[in-house]
Amino acid sequence: MLDAFGKDFLLIETVGVGQVELDIAAAADSTVVVLMPESGDSIQVMKAGLMEIGEVFCVNKSDREGADRLVMEIETMLGLRNRDDGWRPPVVKTVATTAAGVEELLAELGRHREHLDTTGQMAGRRRARVTRKIRELVEERMRKDAWTRSEVRDRLGELVESVTKGESTPYQGADELLSLIRNGQEN
Repeated sequence: MLDAFGKDFLLIETVGVGQVELDIAAAADSTVVVLMPESGDSIQVMKAGLMEIGEVFCVNKSDREGADRLVMEIETMLGLRNRDDGWRPPVVKTVATTAAGVEELLAELGRHREHLDTTGQMAGRRRARVTRKIRELVEERMRKDAWTRSEVRDRLGELVESVTKGESTPYQGADELLSLIRNGQEN
């Protein structure tokens, strides 16, 4: 929505790496993973998913003990994996309270955007986002349409009983409901 109002940059902040964060990373042009020394983030570096979503890694509070070690761990992990998009994520040290490193962080985000533009990946990412959104809307509407139909709800109850008694399987029940839904759409 903010994009539609002509905003050049949008920042979305999340906490942790769960499904919501992965969904947001898929919606963003660039993803910055911010880690801090002395907070157990070195363990986070090993988490599956974290290294895959980051296009820029930021070690904030880099004036604290352990910052250089965390940078080294991130760079080591980045060196162990090959990205198929041709981008090598940089690791930037910042101290947010003094704005130290913020200009470098912004410059790396700019470099990433240029990389996406020059390789055509920006357009591809945006097409993928639109495709995902259309699919989500179709699935949501199909789900709503299917479950608001009384014959589908009634047959579901019968199928649950059949599966519970061992007379059928959930797969057979699903196939039957899909057939009922499809036949109802043709009429």
